[in-house]
Amino acid sequence: MARSKYKLGEILLRDKVITVDQLETALSYAREHHKRIGEALIELDFTDDENVTRALARQFDMEYVELDSESVGQELIELLPEDVIRNHLVLPLGEENGRLRVVITDPLDLETLDLLRFRLNRELIPALAPKNRVTEFIEKFVNPMTEEMSKTMASIDHDAPEFEDNEALKLADDDASDAPIVRLINLIIVEGVNSNASDVHIEPMANRVRVRYRIDGVCHIRDDIPKNTQSAVTTRMKIISGMDIAERRVPQDGRIKMKIGGVQIDFRVSACPSYHGESVVLRILRPENVQVGITSLGFEEHDFKRFQKIIARPNGIFLVTGPTGSGKTTTLYSALQDLNRPDKKIITAEDPVEYNIPGINQCQVREDIGLSFARILRSMLRQAPNIILVGEIRDKEVGEVAIQAALTGHLVFSTLHTNDAPSAITRLIDMGIKPFLVASSIQAIMAQRLVRTICKECKVEDPKPDKFKMRTIGFTEKEWAGKTLYKGAGCGRCGGSGYRGRQGIFEMLQMNNELRELAFNRAPSTELRRAARASGMHTLAEDGKLKVLKGITTAEEIARITQAEGLVEAGDEEQAES
Repeated sequence: MARSKYKLGEILLRDKVITVDQLETALSYAREHHKRIGEALIELDFTDDENVTRALARQFDMEYVELDSESVGQELIELLPEDVIRNHLVLPLGEENGRLRVVITDPLDLETLDLLRFRLNRELIPALAPKNRVTEFIEKFVNPMTEEMSKTMASIDHDAPEFEDNEALKLADDDASDAPIVRLINLIIVEGVNSNASDVHIEPMANRVRVRYRIDGVCHIRDDIPKNTQSAVTTRMKIISGMDIAERRVPQDGRIKMKIGGVQIDFRVSACPSYHGESVVLRILRPENVQVGITSLGFEEHDFKRFQKIIARPNGIFLVTGPTGSGKTTTLYSALQDLNRPDKKIITAEDPVEYNIPGINQCQVREDIGLSFARILRSMLRQAPNIILVGEIRDKEVGEVAIQAALTGHLVFSTLHTNDAPSAITRLIDMGIKPFLVASSIQAIMAQRLVRTICKECKVEDPKPDKFKMRTIGFTEKEWAGKTLYKGAGCGRCGGSGYRGRQGIFEMLQMNNELRELAFNRAPSTELRRAARASGMHTLAEDGKLKVLKGITTAEEIARITQAEGLVEAGDEEQAES
Protein backbone atom coordinates (compact mmCIF):
# COMPACT_ATOMS: atom_id res chain seq x y z
CA MET A 1 0.00 0.00 0.00
CA ALA A 2 2.40 2.64 -1.30
CA ARG A 3 1.64 6.25 -0.47
CA SER A 4 1.68 8.97 -3.12
CA LYS A 5 3.99 11.97 -2.75
CA TYR A 6 0.90 14.18 -3.07
CA LYS A 7 -1.27 15.02 -0.06
CA LEU A 8 -5.03 14.57 -0.09
CA GLY A 9 -5.76 18.29 -0.37
CA GLU A 10 -3.33 18.65 -3.28
CA ILE A 11 -4.99 15.79 -5.18
CA LEU A 12 -8.44 17.34 -4.71
CA LEU A 13 -7.06 20.73 -5.84
CA ARG A 14 -5.50 19.22 -8.99
CA ASP A 15 -8.83 17.53 -9.78
CA LYS A 16 -10.57 20.92 -9.27
CA VAL A 17 -12.90 19.36 -6.67
CA ILE A 18 -12.13 22.15 -4.15
CA THR A 19 -10.63 25.64 -4.27
CA VAL A 20 -7.51 26.97 -2.50
CA ASP A 21 -9.68 29.04 -0.15
CA GLN A 22 -11.76 25.98 0.75
CA LEU A 23 -8.61 23.95 1.42
CA GLU A 24 -7.21 26.65 3.74
CA THR A 25 -10.54 26.90 5.60
CA ALA A 26 -10.69 23.11 5.94
CA LEU A 27 -7.09 22.90 7.21
CA SER A 28 -7.85 25.51 9.87
CA TYR A 29 -11.09 23.69 10.82
CA ALA A 30 -9.26 20.33 11.01
CA ARG A 31 -6.57 21.71 13.32
CA GLU A 32 -9.11 23.40 15.57
CA HIS A 33 -11.41 20.37 15.86
CA HIS A 34 -8.77 17.60 15.70
CA LYS A 35 -10.13 16.20 12.44
CA ARG A 36 -8.54 14.74 9.36
CA ILE A 37 -8.60 17.00 6.32
CA GLY A 38 -11.02 14.69 4.47
CA GLU A 39 -13.47 14.74 7.39
CA ALA A 40 -13.20 18.52 7.62
CA LEU A 41 -13.96 18.98 3.89
CA ILE A 42 -17.06 16.76 4.14
CA GLU A 43 -18.35 18.39 7.34
CA LEU A 44 -17.93 21.84 5.78
CA ASP A 45 -19.85 20.66 2.67
CA PHE A 46 -16.96 21.54 0.35
CA THR A 47 -17.12 18.06 -1.21
CA ASP A 48 -18.65 14.64 -0.58
CA ASP A 49 -17.51 11.27 0.76
CA GLU A 50 -17.18 9.82 -2.75
CA ASN A 51 -14.69 12.45 -3.99
CA VAL A 52 -12.60 12.21 -0.80
CA THR A 53 -12.49 8.39 -1.03
CA ARG A 54 -11.46 8.52 -4.72
CA ALA A 55 -8.63 10.90 -3.80
CA LEU A 56 -7.57 8.66 -0.89
CA ALA A 57 -7.46 5.66 -3.23
CA ARG A 58 -5.06 7.59 -5.52
CA GLN A 59 -3.02 8.84 -2.57
CA PHE A 60 -2.49 5.31 -1.22
CA ASP A 61 -2.33 3.63 -4.65
CA MET A 62 -5.42 1.51 -3.94
CA GLU A 63 -8.33 0.35 -6.09
CA TYR A 64 -11.54 2.40 -5.82
CA VAL A 65 -14.66 0.20 -5.94
CA GLU A 66 -18.09 1.15 -7.25
CA LEU A 67 -20.27 -1.00 -5.00
CA ASP A 68 -23.15 -2.93 -6.54
CA SER A 69 -24.66 -6.40 -6.25
CA GLU A 70 -22.54 -7.60 -9.19
CA SER A 71 -19.18 -6.56 -7.70
CA VAL A 72 -20.07 -8.17 -4.35
CA GLY A 73 -22.36 -11.12 -5.02
CA GLN A 74 -24.18 -13.16 -2.37
CA GLU A 75 -21.71 -16.05 -2.78
CA LEU A 76 -18.83 -13.65 -2.00
CA ILE A 77 -20.55 -12.22 1.08
CA GLU A 78 -20.51 -15.70 2.57
CA LEU A 79 -16.68 -15.63 2.56
CA LEU A 80 -16.79 -13.41 5.67
CA PRO A 81 -18.79 -13.86 8.91
CA GLU A 82 -21.66 -11.38 9.20
CA ASP A 83 -20.37 -9.96 12.51
CA VAL A 84 -17.00 -9.15 10.85
CA ILE A 85 -18.74 -7.40 7.94
CA ARG A 86 -21.00 -5.34 10.20
CA ASN A 87 -18.54 -4.51 13.00
CA HIS A 88 -15.62 -3.54 10.75
CA LEU A 89 -17.49 -2.30 7.63
CA VAL A 90 -15.62 -4.60 5.24
CA LEU A 91 -16.88 -6.46 2.18
CA PRO A 92 -15.22 -9.35 0.30
CA LEU A 93 -14.48 -8.85 -3.41
CA GLY A 94 -13.07 -12.31 -4.14
CA GLU A 95 -9.92 -14.40 -3.88
CA GLU A 96 -6.67 -13.84 -5.76
CA ASN A 97 -3.67 -16.21 -5.46
CA GLY A 98 -4.80 -17.34 -2.02
CA ARG A 99 -5.31 -13.76 -0.80
CA LEU A 100 -8.68 -12.20 -0.03
CA ARG A 101 -9.59 -8.91 -1.70
CA VAL A 102 -11.67 -6.77 0.65
CA VAL A 103 -13.34 -3.37 0.53
CA ILE A 104 -12.50 -1.08 3.47
CA THR A 105 -13.43 2.54 4.20
CA ASP A 106 -10.26 3.92 5.83
CA PRO A 107 -6.75 3.25 4.44
CA LEU A 108 -5.16 4.40 7.72
CA ASP A 109 -7.10 1.93 9.88
CA LEU A 110 -4.24 -0.58 10.02
CA GLU A 111 -5.51 -1.96 13.33
CA THR A 112 -8.67 -3.29 11.67
CA LEU A 113 -6.66 -4.85 8.83
CA ASP A 114 -4.36 -6.59 11.32
CA LEU A 115 -7.35 -7.81 13.29
CA LEU A 116 -8.97 -9.18 10.12
CA ARG A 117 -5.76 -10.95 9.10
CA PHE A 118 -5.58 -12.56 12.52
CA ARG A 119 -9.27 -13.48 12.67
CA LEU A 120 -9.46 -14.85 9.10
CA ASN A 121 -5.91 -16.24 9.06
CA ARG A 122 -5.46 -14.90 5.52
CA GLU A 123 -3.48 -12.24 3.69
CA LEU A 124 -5.60 -9.32 2.48
CA ILE A 125 -5.63 -7.02 -0.57
CA PRO A 126 -7.54 -3.89 0.50
CA ALA A 127 -9.60 -1.66 -1.81
CA LEU A 128 -11.51 1.53 -0.96
CA ALA A 129 -15.18 2.55 -1.09
CA PRO A 130 -17.07 5.44 0.60
CA LYS A 131 -18.25 4.63 4.13
CA ASN A 132 -21.87 5.58 3.45
CA ARG A 133 -21.98 3.33 0.37
CA VAL A 134 -20.52 0.37 2.30
CA THR A 135 -23.05 0.86 5.12
CA GLU A 136 -25.97 1.07 2.68
CA PHE A 137 -24.75 -2.01 0.82
CA ILE A 138 -24.47 -4.03 4.05
CA GLU A 139 -27.98 -3.06 5.15
CA LYS A 140 -29.41 -3.96 1.74
CA PHE A 141 -27.56 -7.14 0.77
CA VAL A 142 -25.85 -8.67 3.81
CA ASN A 143 -29.15 -9.14 5.58
CA PRO A 144 -31.58 -9.34 2.68
CA MET A 145 -34.59 -9.39 5.01
CA THR A 146 -36.07 -6.27 3.43
CA GLU A 147 -36.08 -7.84 -0.03
CA GLU A 148 -37.56 -11.10 1.30
CA MET A 149 -40.25 -9.16 3.17
CA SER A 150 -41.17 -7.29 -0.01
CA LYS A 151 -41.42 -10.55 -1.99
CA THR A 152 -43.56 -12.14 0.72
CA MET A 153 -45.88 -9.14 0.87
CA ALA A 154 -46.17 -9.16 -2.93
CA SER A 155 -47.24 -12.84 -2.84
CA ILE A 156 -50.31 -11.93 -0.73
CA ASP A 157 -53.40 -10.72 -2.57
CA HIS A 158 -54.13 -7.32 -1.02
CA ASP A 159 -57.52 -6.94 -2.70
CA ALA A 160 -58.97 -10.28 -1.65
CA PRO A 161 -61.74 -10.26 0.98
CA GLU A 162 -60.74 -10.95 4.59
CA PHE A 163 -60.16 -14.63 5.26
CA GLU A 164 -62.91 -16.58 6.99
CA ASP A 165 -62.00 -18.24 10.31
CA ASN A 166 -61.49 -21.72 8.85
CA GLU A 167 -59.44 -20.35 5.94
CA ALA A 168 -57.32 -18.18 8.30
CA LEU A 169 -56.64 -21.22 10.49
CA LYS A 170 -55.61 -23.30 7.46
CA LEU A 171 -53.19 -20.57 6.28
CA ALA A 172 -51.78 -20.00 9.76
CA ASP A 173 -51.44 -23.67 10.66
CA ASP A 174 -49.77 -24.63 7.39
CA ASP A 175 -46.73 -26.78 8.10
CA ALA A 176 -44.98 -25.62 4.95
CA SER A 177 -42.39 -23.00 5.92
CA ASP A 178 -42.79 -21.32 2.51
CA ALA A 179 -46.53 -20.62 3.04
CA PRO A 180 -46.92 -16.81 2.75
CA ILE A 181 -48.37 -16.18 6.25
CA VAL A 182 -45.90 -18.53 7.95
CA ARG A 183 -43.00 -16.96 6.06
CA LEU A 184 -44.24 -13.43 6.81
CA ILE A 185 -44.43 -14.05 10.58
CA ASN A 186 -41.00 -15.69 10.60
CA LEU A 187 -39.51 -12.73 8.70
CA ILE A 188 -41.09 -10.19 11.07
CA ILE A 189 -39.68 -12.02 14.11
CA VAL A 190 -36.19 -12.52 12.64
CA GLU A 191 -35.97 -8.92 11.41
CA GLY A 192 -37.05 -7.68 14.85
CA VAL A 193 -34.19 -9.64 16.44
CA ASN A 194 -31.64 -8.53 13.82
CA SER A 195 -32.74 -4.89 14.22
CA ASN A 196 -31.91 -5.12 17.94
CA ALA A 197 -35.54 -4.37 18.80
CA SER A 198 -36.88 -4.97 22.30
CA ASP A 199 -40.50 -5.39 21.16
CA VAL A 200 -42.41 -6.20 17.97
CA HIS A 201 -45.91 -4.66 17.77
CA ILE A 202 -48.57 -6.02 15.40
CA GLU A 203 -51.45 -3.57 15.63
CA PRO A 204 -54.79 -3.76 13.75
CA MET A 205 -56.03 -0.46 12.34
CA ALA A 206 -59.22 0.40 10.43
CA ASN A 207 -57.88 -0.52 6.96
CA ARG A 208 -54.49 -2.14 7.63
CA VAL A 209 -52.36 -3.97 10.20
CA ARG A 210 -49.37 -1.92 11.33
CA VAL A 211 -46.00 -3.50 12.26
CA ARG A 212 -43.66 -1.51 14.52
CA TYR A 213 -40.32 -2.31 16.17
CA ARG A 214 -39.29 -0.67 19.42
CA ILE A 215 -35.55 0.04 19.07
CA ASP A 216 -33.67 1.74 21.91
CA GLY A 217 -36.99 2.61 23.55
CA VAL A 218 -38.48 4.35 20.47
CA CYS A 219 -41.11 2.79 18.18
CA HIS A 220 -40.34 2.68 14.43
CA ILE A 221 -42.96 1.83 11.80
CA ARG A 222 -41.75 -1.11 9.69
CA ASP A 223 -44.59 -1.89 7.31
CA ASP A 224 -48.32 -2.38 6.87
CA ILE A 225 -49.76 -5.87 6.47
CA PRO A 226 -52.88 -6.21 4.28
CA LYS A 227 -56.08 -6.03 6.35
CA ASN A 228 -57.38 -9.25 4.81
CA THR A 229 -54.55 -11.24 6.43
CA GLN A 230 -55.29 -9.96 9.96
CA SER A 231 -57.07 -13.13 11.17
CA ALA A 232 -54.43 -15.43 9.69
CA VAL A 233 -51.55 -13.38 11.17
CA THR A 234 -53.13 -13.26 14.66
CA THR A 235 -53.98 -16.97 14.53
CA ARG A 236 -50.43 -17.87 13.47
CA MET A 237 -48.99 -15.86 16.38
CA LYS A 238 -51.34 -17.64 18.80
CA ILE A 239 -50.46 -21.09 17.45
CA ILE A 240 -46.69 -20.68 17.81
CA SER A 241 -46.98 -19.04 21.26
CA GLY A 242 -49.34 -21.66 22.68
CA MET A 243 -52.48 -19.51 23.10
CA ASP A 244 -56.12 -20.49 22.64
CA ILE A 245 -56.92 -19.55 19.03
CA ALA A 246 -60.69 -19.64 19.68
CA GLU A 247 -60.57 -17.05 22.50
CA ARG A 248 -60.70 -13.47 21.25
CA ARG A 249 -62.60 -11.70 24.04
CA VAL A 250 -59.98 -11.64 26.81
CA PRO A 251 -56.22 -10.92 26.89
CA GLN A 252 -53.86 -13.91 26.63
CA ASP A 253 -50.16 -14.49 27.25
CA GLY A 254 -47.83 -16.97 25.60
CA ARG A 255 -44.19 -17.73 24.90
CA ILE A 256 -42.12 -18.64 21.86
CA LYS A 257 -38.67 -20.23 21.77
CA MET A 258 -36.78 -19.81 18.53
CA LYS A 259 -33.18 -20.25 17.40
CA ILE A 260 -32.03 -17.21 15.41
CA GLY A 261 -28.45 -16.84 14.21
CA GLY A 262 -27.41 -19.82 16.30
CA VAL A 263 -28.75 -18.25 19.53
CA GLN A 264 -31.79 -19.51 21.45
CA ILE A 265 -34.11 -16.53 21.99
CA ASP A 266 -37.28 -16.41 24.06
CA PHE A 267 -40.27 -14.22 23.20
CA ARG A 268 -42.99 -13.22 25.65
CA VAL A 269 -46.18 -12.77 23.64
CA SER A 270 -49.26 -10.79 24.64
CA ALA A 271 -52.56 -10.69 22.72
CA CYS A 272 -55.07 -8.02 23.75
CA PRO A 273 -58.53 -7.33 22.21
CA SER A 274 -58.84 -3.85 20.70
CA TYR A 275 -61.42 -1.95 18.66
CA HIS A 276 -60.19 -3.22 15.25
CA GLY A 277 -59.14 -6.71 16.37
CA GLU A 278 -56.48 -8.29 18.58
CA SER A 279 -53.21 -6.42 19.09
CA VAL A 280 -50.17 -8.70 19.47
CA VAL A 281 -46.88 -7.68 21.10
CA LEU A 282 -43.73 -9.82 21.24
CA ARG A 283 -41.19 -8.95 23.94
CA ILE A 284 -37.74 -10.15 22.81
CA LEU A 285 -35.78 -11.66 25.70
CA ARG A 286 -32.13 -11.92 24.72
CA PRO A 287 -29.81 -13.98 26.96
CA GLU A 288 -27.06 -11.35 26.73
CA ASN A 289 -29.37 -8.68 28.22
CA VAL A 290 -28.76 -9.99 31.73
CA GLN A 291 -25.05 -10.60 31.26
CA VAL A 292 -23.99 -6.99 30.77
CA GLY A 293 -22.25 -6.77 34.16
CA ILE A 294 -22.49 -3.99 36.73
CA THR A 295 -19.66 -2.00 35.12
CA SER A 296 -21.60 -1.74 31.83
CA LEU A 297 -24.82 -0.34 33.31
CA GLY A 298 -23.62 3.28 33.07
CA PHE A 299 -22.89 4.21 36.71
CA GLU A 300 -20.79 7.26 37.46
CA GLU A 301 -17.90 6.55 39.83
CA HIS A 302 -19.59 7.83 43.02
CA ASP A 303 -22.81 5.83 42.39
CA PHE A 304 -20.88 2.72 41.33
CA LYS A 305 -18.99 2.56 44.65
CA ARG A 306 -22.19 3.09 46.64
CA PHE A 307 -24.00 0.42 44.61
CA GLN A 308 -21.26 -2.14 45.27
CA LYS A 309 -21.25 -1.40 49.01
CA ILE A 310 -25.05 -1.71 49.24
CA ILE A 311 -25.32 -5.08 47.46
CA ALA A 312 -22.48 -6.43 49.62
CA ARG A 313 -24.51 -5.88 52.83
CA PRO A 314 -25.88 -8.98 54.61
CA ASN A 315 -29.42 -7.68 55.16
CA GLY A 316 -31.89 -4.91 54.37
CA ILE A 317 -33.99 -3.92 51.35
CA PHE A 318 -32.60 -2.45 48.14
CA LEU A 319 -35.34 -1.02 45.87
CA VAL A 320 -35.04 -0.12 42.21
CA THR A 321 -37.78 2.17 40.87
CA GLY A 322 -38.83 3.37 37.45
CA PRO A 323 -41.47 2.82 34.77
CA THR A 324 -41.77 -0.30 32.61
CA GLY A 325 -38.82 -0.57 30.22
CA SER A 326 -36.41 1.47 32.34
CA GLY A 327 -33.97 -1.43 32.84
CA LYS A 328 -34.89 -2.39 36.43
CA THR A 329 -34.75 -6.15 35.70
CA THR A 330 -31.35 -5.85 33.99
CA THR A 331 -29.92 -3.92 36.96
CA LEU A 332 -31.18 -6.42 39.53
CA TYR A 333 -30.07 -9.43 37.49
CA SER A 334 -26.62 -7.86 37.10
CA ALA A 335 -26.43 -7.51 40.90
CA LEU A 336 -27.52 -11.14 41.36
CA GLN A 337 -24.94 -12.32 38.81
CA ASP A 338 -22.26 -10.52 40.83
CA LEU A 339 -23.48 -12.11 44.08
CA ASN A 340 -24.11 -15.57 42.61
CA ARG A 341 -21.41 -17.62 44.35
CA PRO A 342 -21.37 -21.17 45.78
CA ASP A 343 -21.50 -19.86 49.37
CA LYS A 344 -24.72 -17.88 48.77
CA LYS A 345 -28.27 -19.18 48.31
CA ILE A 346 -30.41 -16.92 46.11
CA ILE A 347 -34.17 -17.35 45.55
CA THR A 348 -36.40 -15.17 43.33
CA ALA A 349 -40.16 -14.69 43.00
CA GLU A 350 -40.97 -13.29 39.55
CA ASP A 351 -43.99 -12.65 37.37
CA PRO A 352 -42.99 -13.88 34.86
CA VAL A 353 -39.51 -15.47 35.01
CA GLU A 354 -37.99 -13.73 31.97
CA TYR A 355 -34.41 -15.03 32.07
CA ASN A 356 -33.02 -18.22 33.54
CA ILE A 357 -29.83 -17.76 35.58
CA PRO A 358 -27.86 -20.93 36.45
CA GLY A 359 -27.28 -21.35 40.19
CA ILE A 360 -30.33 -19.32 41.26
CA ASN A 361 -33.69 -20.77 42.39
CA GLN A 362 -36.35 -18.90 40.40
CA CYS A 363 -40.06 -19.21 41.24
CA GLN A 364 -42.86 -18.26 38.84
CA VAL A 365 -45.88 -16.45 40.31
CA ARG A 366 -49.13 -18.24 39.37
CA GLU A 367 -52.08 -16.21 40.63
CA ASP A 368 -54.55 -18.62 38.97
CA ILE A 369 -53.60 -21.39 41.42
CA GLY A 370 -53.02 -19.09 44.40
CA LEU A 371 -49.22 -19.00 44.08
CA SER A 372 -48.84 -15.29 44.79
CA PHE A 373 -45.77 -13.19 45.62
CA ALA A 374 -46.68 -13.27 49.33
CA ARG A 375 -47.11 -17.05 49.39
CA ILE A 376 -43.80 -17.68 47.58
CA LEU A 377 -42.05 -15.20 49.91
CA ARG A 378 -43.28 -16.98 53.04
CA SER A 379 -42.16 -20.30 51.59
CA MET A 380 -38.77 -18.79 50.67
CA LEU A 381 -38.01 -17.91 54.28
CA ARG A 382 -38.22 -21.61 55.18
CA GLN A 383 -35.61 -22.36 52.47
CA ALA A 384 -32.86 -20.49 54.40
CA PRO A 385 -31.75 -18.13 51.60
CA ASN A 386 -29.11 -15.41 51.91
CA ILE A 387 -30.53 -13.22 49.15
CA ILE A 388 -34.14 -12.81 47.97
CA LEU A 389 -35.45 -11.08 44.83
CA VAL A 390 -39.11 -10.08 44.79
CA GLY A 391 -40.16 -9.09 41.27
CA GLU A 392 -42.33 -6.22 42.48
CA ILE A 393 -43.84 -4.94 45.73
CA ARG A 394 -47.45 -4.52 44.63
CA ASP A 395 -49.39 -4.36 47.90
CA LYS A 396 -49.20 -4.18 51.68
CA GLU A 397 -48.99 -7.96 52.17
CA VAL A 398 -45.96 -8.42 49.88
CA GLY A 399 -44.29 -5.31 51.32
CA GLU A 400 -44.66 -6.49 54.91
CA VAL A 401 -43.31 -9.97 54.20
CA ALA A 402 -40.33 -8.45 52.27
CA ILE A 403 -39.60 -6.11 55.20
CA GLN A 404 -39.89 -9.00 57.67
CA ALA A 405 -37.35 -10.93 55.60
CA ALA A 406 -34.97 -7.94 55.61
CA LEU A 407 -35.29 -7.54 59.39
CA THR A 408 -34.54 -11.23 59.98
CA GLY A 409 -31.16 -11.16 58.26
CA HIS A 410 -31.86 -11.44 54.52
CA LEU A 411 -30.76 -9.14 51.72
CA VAL A 412 -33.90 -8.34 49.72
CA PHE A 413 -33.99 -6.87 46.21
CA SER A 414 -37.23 -5.62 44.70
CA THR A 415 -38.80 -3.05 42.36
CA LEU A 416 -41.47 -0.41 42.75
CA HIS A 417 -43.23 1.78 40.19
CA THR A 418 -42.52 5.32 41.38
CA ASN A 419 -41.27 8.40 39.56
CA ASP A 420 -38.16 8.97 41.66
CA ALA A 421 -36.26 7.49 44.62
CA PRO A 422 -37.73 9.55 47.53
CA SER A 423 -41.31 8.83 46.38
CA ALA A 424 -40.74 5.10 47.05
CA ILE A 425 -40.71 5.75 50.81
CA THR A 426 -44.05 7.61 50.78
CA ARG A 427 -45.52 4.99 48.41
CA LEU A 428 -44.73 2.13 50.83
CA ILE A 429 -46.25 4.08 53.74
CA ASP A 430 -49.34 4.87 51.61
CA MET A 431 -49.73 1.12 50.99
CA GLY A 432 -50.32 0.74 54.72
CA ILE A 433 -46.86 -0.42 55.82
CA LYS A 434 -45.93 1.04 59.21
CA PRO A 435 -43.43 3.96 58.89
CA PHE A 436 -41.05 2.53 61.53
CA LEU A 437 -40.76 -0.71 59.47
CA VAL A 438 -40.01 1.25 56.29
CA ALA A 439 -37.45 3.45 58.07
CA SER A 440 -35.59 0.55 59.70
CA SER A 441 -35.53 -1.97 56.81
CA ILE A 442 -34.64 0.03 53.69
CA GLN A 443 -30.93 0.42 52.98
CA ALA A 444 -31.14 2.26 49.65
CA ILE A 445 -33.49 3.18 46.80
CA MET A 446 -32.34 3.73 43.23
CA ALA A 447 -34.42 5.34 40.50
CA GLN A 448 -33.30 4.81 36.92
CA ARG A 449 -34.13 5.50 33.28
CA LEU A 450 -32.57 4.41 29.99
CA VAL A 451 -31.29 7.06 27.55
CA ARG A 452 -30.12 6.48 24.00
CA THR A 453 -26.37 6.82 23.43
CA ILE A 454 -24.76 8.60 20.47
CA CYS A 455 -23.93 6.26 17.57
CA LYS A 456 -20.16 5.71 17.56
CA GLU A 457 -20.08 5.34 13.77
CA CYS A 458 -21.44 8.83 13.02
CA LYS A 459 -20.49 10.72 16.21
CA VAL A 460 -19.53 14.30 15.39
CA GLU A 461 -18.92 17.48 17.33
CA ASP A 462 -22.01 19.60 17.95
CA PRO A 463 -20.83 23.18 17.31
CA LYS A 464 -24.22 24.71 18.19
CA PRO A 465 -25.96 22.76 20.99
CA ASP A 466 -29.63 23.58 21.53
CA LYS A 467 -29.50 26.21 24.30
CA PHE A 468 -33.15 25.69 25.24
CA LYS A 469 -32.62 21.94 25.77
CA MET A 470 -29.41 22.60 27.71
CA ARG A 471 -31.24 24.98 30.03
CA THR A 472 -34.17 22.58 30.28
CA ILE A 473 -32.04 19.91 31.95
CA GLY A 474 -30.41 22.41 34.31
CA PHE A 475 -27.25 23.55 32.50
CA THR A 476 -26.00 27.11 32.88
CA GLU A 477 -24.02 28.79 30.09
CA LYS A 478 -20.88 28.63 32.24
CA GLU A 479 -21.17 24.86 32.69
CA TRP A 480 -20.91 24.06 29.00
CA ALA A 481 -18.85 27.05 27.84
CA GLY A 482 -15.59 25.79 26.33
CA LYS A 483 -16.74 22.15 26.52
CA THR A 484 -16.91 19.94 23.41
CA LEU A 485 -20.37 18.41 23.02
CA TYR A 486 -21.31 15.70 20.53
CA LYS A 487 -24.24 14.42 18.50
CA GLY A 488 -24.93 11.69 15.94
CA ALA A 489 -24.98 12.80 12.32
CA GLY A 490 -27.08 9.77 11.30
CA CYS A 491 -25.86 6.75 9.33
CA GLY A 492 -26.95 3.32 8.13
CA ARG A 493 -25.83 1.66 11.37
CA CYS A 494 -28.19 3.75 13.50
CA GLY A 495 -30.97 4.03 10.92
CA GLY A 496 -30.32 7.76 10.53
CA SER A 497 -31.34 8.52 14.15
CA GLY A 498 -27.84 9.40 15.40
CA TYR A 499 -28.34 7.06 18.39
CA ARG A 500 -27.38 3.42 18.84
CA GLY A 501 -27.70 1.51 22.12
CA ARG A 502 -28.82 2.71 25.55
CA GLN A 503 -27.31 3.39 28.95
CA GLY A 504 -28.75 4.07 32.38
CA ILE A 505 -29.04 7.32 34.27
CA PHE A 506 -29.42 6.86 38.01
CA GLU A 507 -30.59 8.53 41.21
CA MET A 508 -29.21 6.75 44.28
CA LEU A 509 -30.80 7.50 47.68
CA GLN A 510 -28.86 5.89 50.56
CA MET A 511 -30.64 5.92 53.90
CA ASN A 512 -29.05 7.74 56.85
CA ASN A 513 -30.28 8.79 60.31
CA GLU A 514 -31.92 11.99 59.05
CA LEU A 515 -33.80 10.21 56.25
CA ARG A 516 -34.90 7.42 58.61
CA GLU A 517 -36.29 9.99 61.04
CA LEU A 518 -38.13 11.79 58.23
CA ALA A 519 -39.61 8.47 57.03
CA PHE A 520 -40.65 7.60 60.59
CA ASN A 521 -42.45 10.97 60.86
CA ARG A 522 -44.23 10.48 57.48
CA ALA A 523 -42.44 13.45 55.89
CA PRO A 524 -43.58 14.32 52.31
CA SER A 525 -41.38 13.27 49.39
CA THR A 526 -40.25 16.89 48.80
CA GLU A 527 -38.64 16.96 52.28
CA LEU A 528 -37.12 13.53 51.74
CA ARG A 529 -35.69 14.67 48.40
CA ARG A 530 -34.18 17.81 49.94
CA ALA A 531 -32.50 15.77 52.68
CA ALA A 532 -31.29 13.14 50.19
CA ARG A 533 -29.69 15.77 47.96
CA ALA A 534 -28.03 17.36 50.97
CA SER A 535 -26.51 13.95 51.78
CA GLY A 536 -25.01 13.56 48.30
CA MET A 537 -27.75 12.15 46.08
CA HIS A 538 -27.46 13.14 42.40
CA THR A 539 -30.80 13.45 40.59
CA LEU A 540 -31.54 11.71 37.29
CA ALA A 541 -31.17 15.02 35.42
CA GLU A 542 -27.82 15.72 37.11
CA ASP A 543 -26.54 12.26 36.19
CA GLY A 544 -27.74 12.89 32.64
CA LYS A 545 -25.83 16.20 32.52
CA LEU A 546 -22.59 14.36 33.33
CA LYS A 547 -23.22 11.96 30.44
CA VAL A 548 -23.85 14.88 28.07
CA LEU A 549 -20.52 16.46 29.04
CA LYS A 550 -18.77 13.10 28.55
CA GLY A 551 -20.15 12.83 24.99
CA ILE A 552 -22.20 9.70 25.78
CA THR A 553 -25.60 11.19 24.94
CA THR A 554 -27.23 14.53 24.06
CA ALA A 555 -29.14 17.20 25.95
CA GLU A 556 -32.16 16.50 23.71
CA GLU A 557 -32.23 12.88 24.85
CA ILE A 558 -31.90 13.73 28.56
CA ALA A 559 -34.62 16.39 28.20
CA ARG A 560 -36.89 13.86 26.42
CA ILE A 561 -36.60 11.41 29.32
CA THR A 562 -36.44 13.68 32.35
CA GLN A 563 -38.96 16.31 31.24
CA ALA A 564 -41.46 13.64 30.24
CA GLU A 565 -41.23 12.26 33.77
CA GLY A 566 -41.13 15.68 35.47
CA LEU A 567 -37.75 14.89 36.99
CA VAL A 568 -35.89 18.17 36.49
CA GLU A 569 -35.69 20.01 39.78
CA ALA A 570 -37.44 23.38 39.95
CA GLY A 571 -34.25 24.71 41.50
CA ASP A 572 -32.27 23.50 38.52
CA GLU A 573 -34.58 25.29 36.10
CA GLU A 574 -34.32 28.54 38.04
CA GLN A 575 -30.54 28.21 38.15
CA ALA A 576 -30.43 27.51 34.41
CA GLU A 577 -32.55 30.56 33.60
CA SER A 578 -30.34 32.79 35.70
